[in-house]
Amino acid sequence: MHRKQQFCNSLTRTISGLATVALATATVLALTVFLTQPAQAQTLPAAAWMEKVLHNFNNNGTDGYYPRASLISDAAGNLYGTTIYGSTYGWGTVFELTPTTGGGWTEQVLHSFGNGTDGGEPRASLIFDAAGNLYGTTYGGGIYCHSIGGCGTVFELTLTAGGNWTEAVLYNFGSFTDDGYEPSASLIFDAAGNLYGTTQFGGIHGWGTVFELTPTTGGGWSEQVLYNFCAQTNCSTDGFLPSAGLIFDAAGNLYGTTTLGGTDGVGTVFELTPTGGGGWSEQVLLNFGTGGAFPQAGLIFDAAGNLYGTTSEGGTNIGTVFELTPNVGGGWTETVLHNFGSGTDGSYPYAGLIFDAAGNLYGTTQYGGTYNSCSGGCGTVFELTPTAGGKWTEQVLLNFNGTGGANPYAGLIFDAAGHLYGTTQLTYYNCSGFYCGTVFELMPIYASCTRCSPSDSRESGVPPADRKDVLEPNWIERP
Repeated sequence: MHRKQQFCNSLTRTISGLATVALATATVLALTVFLTQPAQAQTLPAAAWMEKVLHNFNNNGTDGYYPRASLISDAAGNLYGTTIYGSTYGWGTVFELTPTTGGGWTEQVLHSFGNGTDGGEPRASLIFDAAGNLYGTTYGGGIYCHSIGGCGTVFELTLTAGGNWTEAVLYNFGSFTDDGYEPSASLIFDAAGNLYGTTQFGGIHGWGTVFELTPTTGGGWSEQVLYNFCAQTNCSTDGFLPSAGLIFDAAGNLYGTTTLGGTDGVGTVFELTPTGGGGWSEQVLLNFGTGGAFPQAGLIFDAAGNLYGTTSEGGTNIGTVFELTPNVGGGWTETVLHNFGSGTDGSYPYAGLIFDAAGNLYGTTQYGGTYNSCSGGCGTVFELTPTAGGKWTEQVLLNFNGTGGANPYAGLIFDAAGHLYGTTQLTYYNCSGFYCGTVFELMPIYASCTRCSPSDSRESGVPPADRKDVLEPNWIERP
């Protein structure tokens, strides 16, 4: 098994290296629906967006650095996320950012990975359960596959009475010959409290799995591999290398993407349907090709049941936003909503999308934009707005400049005030290796309202200090 693992691990590093060099390269069912449905924000068109860096990560031995995952927030407005590296043992962190009364944010490292047989290198975002516990995955570490740095884990963080967080490893990947390993995506819950996710490698064919973790009566968790990729026609039609997480539809079917495979070898969109005997049946809904290639991110639904996502490459330039619409007689039709990479547009969208309440789409690109202080561009935040003719119009909301963060790999989240939050992998300031990264906030500024909150209708949700920091320098008066 180790020889196959070493080969696959070497291949994924090769793929990652090629992406970096040649291409200038991640609750219950209700929580999943909440995260993939339009957020209740953004009801007015913004005249401009202003960035505020909430935290600069630091390779100082205590803080984490190099965040590649999206953030989540709790009901109090605190932000939670992961970093791949840093802190006490060097193998990443779970962190929390708490807003302060003065308008700043305070970071607390909730867990440092890499101690003994703990997991390490968390690449995915977190999820909450109904009790407020945090769940996630680590790409490496654990008690198996030490010859390749560990096969990875699923973990839980529980808040104790004293205000600290305690980690428990729920599952160590690689526990049997054909188990999956090296998960790079986040988890989802079903209504019964079972966890679902993907692994990039492993399984019967070596090219990734979809798995389920079920809590047992004794307090542990039991894993079941639901699907082994490359099962169809020796990989020539099936997808493989799933890099992103899953979503449910209302009927309990699972949807996701694979970065490679399919009829053209450049990725797929797939659906897994539960069968009567307790198994799952896979159907490839889309083979990527001329309409995009190499999807790195997962999918979201709109209210009509259409699927939306990104491809990191392909299209007419460098990456796409696409929509999949179910056909009346079966099958799905792909529509490319935007082709990235033209002029000073962003390029290489590695992250997924989110909706606002008006049906506009928001996301990030890792490269491109107007600033060339980063090789290939420092990246962008973009918005896509549907027009009356069925087309979509893109607006770049932010061009990263390096000092305020660079090269975002992860997607965005909204708060109740309509502000966007995200992470950047890099920061081009005095930081060892340039790999420290940031947490940032984007605040909409409206032309008809100055010296007021970024949103006229949401003033109560904006901290007074934020209004001062963003609006006073522009000296815009309330009409």
